[in-house]
Amino acid sequence: MWFYHPKPVGSRKPVATMVQQHSDPPAPVLATPDHQTPFLQEQDAASLAPIEFSVCYGLGEYVAFMWQHAGYLIRRRRIAAPASWYMQCKSTWSAAFHFIMQGRSRITYQFTIDRHGIVRTGPSGVTLIVWADVTGMRSYSRGRMLLLKRGTLPLPARCLNAAQSASLAGYATWIKAQPSGH
Repeated sequence: MWFYHPKPVGSRKPVATMVQQHSDPPAPVLATPDHQTPFLQEQDAASLAPIEFSVCYGLGEYVAFMWQHAGYLIRRRRIAAPASWYMQCKSTWSAAFHFIMQGRSRITYQFTIDRHGIVRTGPSGVTLIVWADVTGMRSYSRGRMLLLKRGTLPLPARCLNAAQSASLAGYATWIKAQPSGH
């Protein structure tokens, strides 16, 4: 319909035609690798072995992860002692409540971690987490916690053998070395 097309003031030509007449030459196209992690170097791919394991989280283990992670977040924000203790208790209790209500202690998750990302398989389906969504990895007493753009993912040390733990430490070093924007 002709009356929905934008027109400049004082002219009957459509704006799109005027823009096309005065367009700049196209910008050069840069070639990027086909895989989803262009920041992964070839030497890193050789040293980072794929990891496969399964885990059924226990309530005590999950609460320990959340307690330590809440403490880290609160210390990072430099909140005073009484408020920080209250916030850490409240957030850990909330995480434990949701863990129980969602029945996560009865669910076994299968994990595959490789140079393409993290694949978590459970009863609700398959979740793919690309490395661009991982912002960090923290070490806690029970294992490691993947920090994602939206949430966290605990990886218990009890589920990994020595070779898998070493490979996961390699992934942690690799994540830390990446630029913040991936």
